[in-house]
Amino acid sequence: MASTWIAYNDLAWTEDWVADPAEYEDEVMVYVDLIKRTASEPPSTLLHLGSGAGGHDRIFTRHFAVTGVDISLGMLNKARVAHPDVEYLEGDMRTLRLNRQFDAVVIPDSIDYMASQHDLRLAIQTAAAHIKTNGVLLVVAKTEETFQNNNFAYAGEKDGVHVTVLENNYINPFRSNTYEATLVYLIRQQGELATHTDHHVLGLFSQATWEEVFNDAGLTMQKTILNGIYDKYLLGDGEYPLTLFVGQKA
Repeated sequence: MASTWIAYNDLAWTEDWVADPAEYEDEVMVYVDLIKRTASEPPSTLLHLGSGAGGHDRIFTRHFAVTGVDISLGMLNKARVAHPDVEYLEGDMRTLRLNRQFDAVVIPDSIDYMASQHDLRLAIQTAAAHIKTNGVLLVVAKTEETFQNNNFAYAGEKDGVHVTVLENNYINPFRSNTYEATLVYLIRQQGELATHTDHHVLGLFSQATWEEVFNDAGLTMQKTILNGIYDKYLLGDGEYPLTLFVGQKA
């Protein structure tokens, strides 16, 4: 079940070098506000699918009782250390069934790993199965209509270790409904350089596909565009708009 991407396992520790937890604050508060405004009643429980190292949960736990699920053991181990009071479970969002429901389900950072329309449908159906009636689903996505090729750079230094991560996003014209994220890690410690690469094939779907998938799962949909979250990491004149799809279970 566990993922094999080194970015989320062997190199999960680099998250502490290149991601400042404080930087999640504004982003996650947008999600919290949307959830609360969409909910019919004040939400108190939240299922976080693709919870990663728990960076978002530092803010989510101020507002909800959080249960986190991820497929990568490296990320789960970090999240459990960061948030010992949160229940973190290993699981695949395509097949997960916890036999309980929540006031809200969020997928803020991992829906791209649904690399086919079939997988996307399974993930949204999983989310819907875990939402109470009138509960809220929030997904942070990219759409074919707005996505473009981009390059990013992240860097940090502490404890005598310097980490640089370069990320290339590329729409492969020979593989529909996907884009590629290639990561290059430069890790310097005690004068020695180690390099690593990781290549991910990710899903990229049209607005119409998203609407169809939400509708088939019994969810309403509203759309919000979120700009600027990653702009400071962009190289060159790129743009990286994110689309927030917020649905409510009828």
